[in-house]
Amino acid sequence: MESTITRAIDAHITANLDRHLSELSTLCAQPSVSARGEGNRDCAALVEALYRDYGFRTRMIETGGQPVVVAHLEGASPRRLLCYNHYDVQPPEPLELWTTPPYTPTVRDGALYARGSRDDKGEIVCRLAAIDAVRAACGGTLPCSIVMVTEGEEEIGSPHMKAFVQEHLDLLRCDGAIWEEGGTDESGRHRMALGGRGILAVELSVEVMDRDAHSGGGHLLPNAAWRLVRALNTLKDANERILIEGFYEQARGPSPLDTTLIAGQPDPTEALRAETGVRSFLNGMTGGALNAAVFNPTCTIEGITTGYQGAGFKTVIPARASAKLDFRLVMSQDPEDVFRKLRRHLDAQGFDDVNVEWLGAMWPWKAEPDHPLVALAAATGEAVYGKPASLIPTTGGSSPVYAFARPLGIPVITAGIGNMRNRQHAPDEHVRIDDFVNGTRHVARIIEGFARALEAPRGAPAS
Repeated sequence: MESTITRAIDAHITANLDRHLSELSTLCAQPSVSARGEGNRDCAALVEALYRDYGFRTRMIETGGQPVVVAHLEGASPRRLLCYNHYDVQPPEPLELWTTPPYTPTVRDGALYARGSRDDKGEIVCRLAAIDAVRAACGGTLPCSIVMVTEGEEEIGSPHMKAFVQEHLDLLRCDGAIWEEGGTDESGRHRMALGGRGILAVELSVEVMDRDAHSGGGHLLPNAAWRLVRALNTLKDANERILIEGFYEQARGPSPLDTTLIAGQPDPTEALRAETGVRSFLNGMTGGALNAAVFNPTCTIEGITTGYQGAGFKTVIPARASAKLDFRLVMSQDPEDVFRKLRRHLDAQGFDDVNVEWLGAMWPWKAEPDHPLVALAAATGEAVYGKPASLIPTTGGSSPVYAFARPLGIPVITAGIGNMRNRQHAPDEHVRIDDFVNGTRHVARIIEGFARALEAPRGAPAS
């Protein structure tokens, strides 16, 4: 049932929608491609100025890469809610597939089209619109304090975020966080991810000669491609079991509550087939087993580079070969530990000549499904969207959430403006205006009830 405050929140969001869409258009018109350092600092300055317009105290903090904008706004309660977002975007190419230019924000068919409109500049403005509406509905004072953390390297794996958080724990102190990437599923339910897997990305490489040789010498000369393939073949068996000694020692499976949530998820078979064109799933999985499989760690070959790969054929023996791999890790697995075990495994299997290069890592993270912030987000999501929230115990992907959740000891939830068809990272990225409004309504309700929810006894109904 809607209260006087929530009705006032919704009315404020509607009345100020044009202003917020204009703010979003200004951000989207500024390129900020972290993959090539294009316009990031100019965009960070725009974000900082926007936060100041809303009354925040701001700091732009340097990292080893792009700066992080941190902004604070004090509320009536010392309870502090952190909002994480990023101002960088993916490259817009291929440009010819855009209906309108990627940095010329355009409204058509009820949506705003531009690079970053959904991921993630739209959610920066969504948070500000929600804060503005709650403050107006509550007599000019927020019921909780807010800290905004907006980085510029999420699209390249947030390589400096872990160190940044460790160096600024006092500045970032909070009681919970709303992450980017919120929204609804295909059925229109609020979809809330409560965790994500970790990742270790590596490159294996081997060199057996100074240069490629004529394949006529294949009876005499070593072949780097075969050497690498044989090394790769020791990592995993035909049933997807990873063969690195001790790999599963720290892996933690689903809790009983996780299992209950997984059992309540819809069968993803047809949706996955439509999305990927997959003909059969690993190990013959079907139905609910596909949802539960997210608790299985993985070892994925991303690509192999070696020898001649042009048109026709070239009779050579490759001197060098390399492969990029990633391991998706479940709760309690440590990328650094897995990296050491991978090196030991290759040595033990007789592949001490295969080099292992660390490319990057993120750690797994998880919010407890029965935490008051999770209950609040689920209840308010149901109020906004008219359907029970879909709680996902963990997703298959990885995120810098771990950099905040682990050292700060906080729950992290998602709520925002996305749906399954926003074309983020692709040409014609867009946000539907109705989704922007509903996502803002949802975030506003979380902000309005945050302090009360955390003060209530554990297990009490969310307001």
